[in-house]
This record gives sequence, C-alpha cells and structure tokens, in this order.
Amino acid sequence: MSTPATIADFTAKKPNGETIDLADKVGKVLLVVNTASKCGFTPQYDGLEALWKQYGDRGFEVLAFPCNQFGAQEPGSADEIESFCKINFGVSFPLMAKIDVNGDNADPLYDWLKKEAPGVLGTKAIKWNFTKFLIGRDGKVVRRYAPTDKPESIARDIEALL
Repeated sequence: MSTPATIADFTAKKPNGETIDLADKVGKVLLVVNTASKCGFTPQYDGLEALWKQYGDRGFEVLAFPCNQFGAQEPGSADEIESFCKINFGVSFPLMAKIDVNGDNADPLYDWLKKEAPGVLGTKAIKWNFTKFLIGRDGKVVRRYAPTDKPESIARDIEALL
C-alpha cells in the first residue's frame, strides 16, 4: 500500500457502524477533533458548533471523533454521546464512532494526522481531548491546534482556506 497523501486515503465510521469514505470530503475545509463529554474542554463543543453554523454553507465541516483515552472522559455509548452533545451543546455536526487516537489501536486517520502535523517539539502523540487538525480543500493537513486553542481562535485560519 502506498503512503497516505490526503484525507481521501481514509475512511471513518459513523456511530451506527456505517463506513464513510473521506474522499467525499475533499473539496471541503475540515476540522478534525478528538472529543470527550466529561472533559474540562467539553464546552468547546459550543465553539465547534458555532464554526459549523458560520461556515458550513461555504464548504466547512467539523468531524468529531469521541475518544476515551484521556482520563476515561468519554465512557458512554454512541447513543449516550450523541444525546449528551445535542442536549447540552446543540451539536448538529457529524459525530463519528468512538476511536483510539494513540497507541497500537489508534485509528489510521489519526496516525496520519499526527505524522503530518506533529505537536510541540515534534511529538507525535495526541496529548489530550480536543486536539484539532485543520484540513484544506486539497485534503492535506494545514495545521494542528492544541486542546487549549479555542475553536473561535481558528476562525481566521478557516476563513483563509474558504
């Protein structure tokens, strides 16, 4: 298999187990985020939803991947996670199936994202929930953002890509 070059080289699963081909996302600007419902950064769902509402009609999407690898802060089932996000934050952007982002069972998409945009001092690991990756219309990683970077602070970078 050749080395993955863009997000088009990957698939993702919806919470119901249905596979989606991320090649269908090429041509859009994407923000890929690992999320958790019981994290200090969970209120960022509000900011992610605001970005989705502000730029969605211009070709922007948020892809949220729940992950339970950091302090067991996402213990729920797919239905529980979706319900929590809708009730507490009005989330309408797509939530994907729960995945691992680090370790032997890390989703291949996240292995690629970490390689394409290492963290501080070149670290490959995801440090915590709400690490964000901005993907351009060409399907390539533009930038990685720390969990502490609020979604609204990314708006200017999204605008530049749209």
